[in-house]
Amino acid sequence: MTAIKIQNQRAVINRRKLAAAIADEVALTSAEKARPRVVELLRQALADGRTELARRLQEKPSAGHECTHGHAFLMDQLIRVMHDHVVNDVYPAPNRSTGERLTIIAVGGYGRAEMAPHSDVDIAFITPSKNTPWCEQVIEALLYFLWDLSLKVGHSSRALDDMVRMAKQDLTIRTALLEGRYLWGDQNLMDEASRRFWAEVVRGSEAQFVAEKLAERDARHKRMGDSRYVVEPNVKDGKGGLRDLQTLYWIGKYIHKVRNAAELVDVGLLTKPEYRAFRRAENFLLATRCHLHTITGRAEDRLTFDMQPQIAKAMNFADRTGKSAVERFMQFYFLQAKHVGHLTGVFLAQLDEQIASKRKARGLLAGFRSKPRIVKGYRVGGGKIAAPHDGWFQQDPVRLIEIFQIAEEDGFEVHPETMRMASRDAGLITAKIRKDKRANELFIKLLTGRNDPEMVLRWFNEAGVFGRFVPDFGKVNAQMQFDMYHHYTVDEHTIQAIGLLSHIERGELTSEHPLLSEIIHKVSSRRVLYVATLLHDIAKGRGGDHSVLGAEVALKICPRLGLDENETELVSWLVAQHLLMSATAFKRDLSDMKTIVDFVAEVQSLDRLRLLTGLTIVDIRAVGPGIWNSWKGQLLGELFELSEERLRLGHKRRGRAERVAQRKEDVAKLLGDQAHIIDDLDNRFDDSYWIAEPDDIIAINLPHYAAAREKQHKLSIHAEYYEARGATLVTVIGDDHPGLFYRIAGAIHLAGGNVIDARIHTTRVGKAVDNFLVQDPLGRPFKETSQLERLRVSIEDALANKIELLPQLAKRPNARARSESFEVRPRVSFDNDASERFTVIEVHAKDRPALLNRLARAMFEGNLMVNSAHVTQFGERAVDTFYVTDLLGEKLKAADRRQAVEEALLDAASEQVEARQVEEA
Repeated sequence: MTAIKIQNQRAVINRRKLAAAIADEVALTSAEKARPRVVELLRQALADGRTELARRLQEKPSAGHECTHGHAFLMDQLIRVMHDHVVNDVYPAPNRSTGERLTIIAVGGYGRAEMAPHSDVDIAFITPSKNTPWCEQVIEALLYFLWDLSLKVGHSSRALDDMVRMAKQDLTIRTALLEGRYLWGDQNLMDEASRRFWAEVVRGSEAQFVAEKLAERDARHKRMGDSRYVVEPNVKDGKGGLRDLQTLYWIGKYIHKVRNAAELVDVGLLTKPEYRAFRRAENFLLATRCHLHTITGRAEDRLTFDMQPQIAKAMNFADRTGKSAVERFMQFYFLQAKHVGHLTGVFLAQLDEQIASKRKARGLLAGFRSKPRIVKGYRVGGGKIAAPHDGWFQQDPVRLIEIFQIAEEDGFEVHPETMRMASRDAGLITAKIRKDKRANELFIKLLTGRNDPEMVLRWFNEAGVFGRFVPDFGKVNAQMQFDMYHHYTVDEHTIQAIGLLSHIERGELTSEHPLLSEIIHKVSSRRVLYVATLLHDIAKGRGGDHSVLGAEVALKICPRLGLDENETELVSWLVAQHLLMSATAFKRDLSDMKTIVDFVAEVQSLDRLRLLTGLTIVDIRAVGPGIWNSWKGQLLGELFELSEERLRLGHKRRGRAERVAQRKEDVAKLLGDQAHIIDDLDNRFDDSYWIAEPDDIIAINLPHYAAAREKQHKLSIHAEYYEARGATLVTVIGDDHPGLFYRIAGAIHLAGGNVIDARIHTTRVGKAVDNFLVQDPLGRPFKETSQLERLRVSIEDALANKIELLPQLAKRPNARARSESFEVRPRVSFDNDASERFTVIEVHAKDRPALLNRLARAMFEGNLMVNSAHVTQFGERAVDTFYVTDLLGEKLKAADRRQAVEEALLDAASEQVEARQVEEA
């Protein structure tokens, strides 16, 4: 029996005292009548033990091994007491036959003595042969006691022969038994079960077990997101989590029969420093899991946003300048996940070497094994590049960069044993090496490699060399941002962005990114674009504006990397302005020429425009799945084309009349036989409509308007899937009246849609022509006929006052329930310089269904005319931008007027106000 060492065991549970109390109850009446009292005693012992272990975890919040061993010990003692009570008092059998024997084995995580507070109790009952009535009675009684304690029990009951047969057939059963630990019962039977398991199940199946376990691991990773750096990781099953460490132990135990993880060093699968890293990571992950179970009161393994701040506090993480406690906790978590990934690589490589060395060459060609070849001083074989000897990097630390550069250039994988050496020797990268000209040349070649820089930079990072060579990058290693927008840590996001640049440059994403695929080959300097991508988020977590701070970092790093003065200034500008293009495209009205004028004034040249476009696209795309969509691509493309035109033509641009004439000509081509509608309605639409709307939307609006006029419809609502923008176009044509915009916005929300863009027009005869682009809460368009009809009916009912918008909207659940974990303080800003005709109002607030409706209503009540609205979502945060005038068509110039509007909008954006309305509704 493997003993679990627990300090002051009797404070957790006193088995003898508990057994004596049960015996006293039985002596007073009988086992059957005493049962309720026995269950009560067991339940109290379980509760007291958990309370004591929770107290110990609070005192030592990072003691994962102690906590899990403690809960396993508590369960051991309870099951032993139950067993003895059942065997001695409930079903006593003084003259048992050889078949009436039973052993209880703890399996799975319980077998390893790793139980979080609410882990399943996994046990196996083993009998010599088919269960006798006595064995069945004892097993059933034990299970009922466990269930009465509200424990989730995973159990099996098998005869020895069945155990062997089923373990051979089922990987899960084999893995569970692999960790079997004698718990109680017949010791001889346990010994026989163990002997037969190793002799009949394990022997000869080692290679199959390893292959199946690795396939199982890969499938689990794919199911969990296939990245160690997702911002809501699964502590148990996620990549870099506990299950990955357990897989290493299972493989080591299956092949070498190790009894614990420490023996992985003895059999050569881990070095002593690697084993210490194994234990540190395991201890931290176990502690995190214990806190998750304790706080939630259930078996919860997902480190969700609402849990992260609570666990950071429980584990004594504190705020630091530029980083909150939760961000520091999660950075430490991801560093452990990174260590797990590194350990997995070197472990499997060592295992592969051991297996290969045992294989004996057979056949006529046995003596003609291919020998490794030498490439630039390195051994290359089987597609892997390796250092020729153990002191290779110590002789010349620049080789720590060189080997990765060669691997990228020639398409090699770095041999895991060499990865182990690189990780060990990463500390050799000193200030002297960082200033070395050859080292920096090699790094730039690696960064801008044309084969697969993303994969090799990831290895470079996991070996710990990246952060040593670029210390500023090391500071953002494993750093997460506590929000719903960023899906990955900063270093992983950056490496993915570089990978996207490489894929696009190689022509692999032409259909997804046609614009960048075309212009990427026209930039003045590839390395400027790649270095800017590397540095664009380098200053996150320092406090202050990371764009400004990052630009300062670029001025220091670029000359060291070999960039000339012009390239350095260009990289610094790109880093400083890397959010400019997305902010302009998504939060400004691109039909307002002042938007383009201001943007071009900052960009100044075609080369800067191309570089900034490239950086913007890969930055957004690398944020996470679902963030990039055709709507964003269309807006960025439109901004690029308008800016390119102005940069090419300078001030010799077309005037307003020429632009309108050109637009009409383009729309006529789209309308074909219906082109006469343009002349028919020429007295209805003024120039601002023709300039504001894209050709294809006008070509949809005009026939719709003409049909409504012909049929004398007072209200006409049209909804269709608009593929070019990845959204649904909703057009409302009717008599213009105050409050029309906020009512339509509210109705769209009630139908389950989110407005992402809106343009409001009034014709010369007082008709409203309002265009809305709509998506669902997950950023997808409405396509189905039933969805489009729901939108139409909801708008119709709202405009006919058939529904009360405010109470209905207040009742709607937030589609982004996870956003409740975040606090977003509303703020309002005004810009009278961004447009010649309008005041631009930006409202930052927590995203929720009723937000746009509430803001639009506040502006209606404040006597403002909304010309266009642009909605951008960043996870839990929304930025709604409005182009407005007062009722006389003037900008909001008076400070007191702006203050009154600001107060009304802040009130509308407030969650507290909304909460009161929910109660009233």
